[in-house]
Amino acid sequence: RPTEHGEVFVTSDGIETDQDIGSYERFADADLNTSNFLTTGQIYQEVIRRERNLEYDGEDVEVVPHVPEEIIRRVREAGKKSRAEFVIIELGGTVGEYQGVLFLEANRMMKLKEPQNVAHVHVSYLPIPSTVGEMKTKPVQYSVRTLNAAGIQPDFVVGRAALPMDKKRKEKISLFCGVPEAHVISNPDVASIYEVPLVLEAQKLGDKILNYFKLKPRRQDLSDWKKLVLSIKNAKRKIKIGIVGKYFQTGDFTLGDSYISIIEAVKHAAWNLKLQPDILWLSSEKYEQDRKALGELSECAGVIVPGGYGSRGIEGKILAIQFLRENKIPFLGLCYGMQLATIEFSRNVAGMKNSHTTEIDPKTPHPVISLMSEQKEFLKNKNYGDTQRLGNHPCKIVANTIASRAYGKKEIVERHRHRYEFNNEYRKKLEQKGLIVSGINPERNLVEIIELANHPFFLGTQFHPEFTSRPLRPHPLFLEFIKVSAEKHVKII
Repeated sequence: RPTEHGEVFVTSDGIETDQDIGSYERFADADLNTSNFLTTGQIYQEVIRRERNLEYDGEDVEVVPHVPEEIIRRVREAGKKSRAEFVIIELGGTVGEYQGVLFLEANRMMKLKEPQNVAHVHVSYLPIPSTVGEMKTKPVQYSVRTLNAAGIQPDFVVGRAALPMDKKRKEKISLFCGVPEAHVISNPDVASIYEVPLVLEAQKLGDKILNYFKLKPRRQDLSDWKKLVLSIKNAKRKIKIGIVGKYFQTGDFTLGDSYISIIEAVKHAAWNLKLQPDILWLSSEKYEQDRKALGELSECAGVIVPGGYGSRGIEGKILAIQFLRENKIPFLGLCYGMQLATIEFSRNVAGMKNSHTTEIDPKTPHPVISLMSEQKEFLKNKNYGDTQRLGNHPCKIVANTIASRAYGKKEIVERHRHRYEFNNEYRKKLEQKGLIVSGINPERNLVEIIELANHPFFLGTQFHPEFTSRPLRPHPLFLEFIKVSAEKHVKII
């Protein structure tokens, strides 16, 4: 569930991954793939498969060492495939959690076999209780002791805290955690996460890691990154962008992780235009209960309706899309958002009142969004994973459209994650009523982009452009969307 683990991020080769892979892609400006993502389920499945195929030569296959050895094999394989000089491994979670025990054991075994080629960088938290007013190192000490109990001694300790770590705290961590003081790194809160690399570089963390491996430091050109951070700090004009969703409420808290790639894509585009984005979370379920609440959409410079699955809140999204279309407020629909825009247009412009997607209403008289015929057999057999269209697919752009203006090219490649499609049987009728199909998949003649004329910006994509936006290379669709949205609704901070 997105509200438990954040968004599902899709790589170019079509693997559904944790949102952290998206963060790595954005920071490294690199496309990752299957070999970069490892789960416990994958490891167990492979160990069982190899045992069933007698690939262990009759050994007694046990959780330890065979599962950690498979983890190590996957790590080495990933390094070889990418011809990497360094392989960075994220051991997620918290030290001591049972879910991570086997991954810690794999790390211990790697260090034992090749101590000169393995460094452990431990990230821990230093709280500053308001009642005490002092940065406390006990959580770090306990965390490292727990790590020691797993057979691992960290080589570096990175302290996360609200404020920079002072010398006294570094000395204390060095003494009680057995780490050189120079290897105790401060990672305080900053205005933007994109400032973190500069904070670490100022402490020469990269050079220290290279020195640990007895390698010569290399000169890094961070001038573009510094310009990015400066542009973030200097953006004084504020733009309000709404996101109509249903995966952001968790108890009494609002969780942005469900739409993290969209949030970052909006930021990238806004900062590029010297704007400071203000994200407004809008509940589609609220619109179903109270249509007067739709008026809050007018407060936004532009509104995004993101992807999703299932029936909950979709009528509210359709109402929101209708409001945005009729009031000429810039609209960007992503995946399910594009499908719901098609349904809204079919109902309220093309006159097909009961239009729907067969995902929600299998008996709808006007299935403008439906499952492709070759996918239906998979669903009958409950092979749901086989019905997803995942990863990179090409798209041809129609000239003289919003899409062509944004991309500036005739053919693009974008990432997908969906099961249902625009029903081409209704394409001609909808086009006659004013719907513009501005992007087509050349392999299967699938509709990829829809838009409307006589509207500042009304565009929906079947793909997920947010997955390929980068801080130094904003996605062209988000850039065009923010640019148009900013023309009338910008406030000086």
